[in-house]
Amino acid sequence: MNYPIVIGVALLVVILIAYLIKRNQKDKKEFEEEVIQSELPPEKDDKENS
Repeated sequence: MNYPIVIGVALLVVILIAYLIKRNQKDKKEFEEEVIQSELPPEKDDKENS
């Protein structure tokens, strides 16, 4: 069996999985921030100025 090729492919798979996990955590954080912002009530300043 050609071990250098197997090791190279395994290394690429590990790097890909690590990249996807990191990207997923970043996307999750951004999504949570968007949800929090969308659930906040309107600013009180708008009501006071009307």
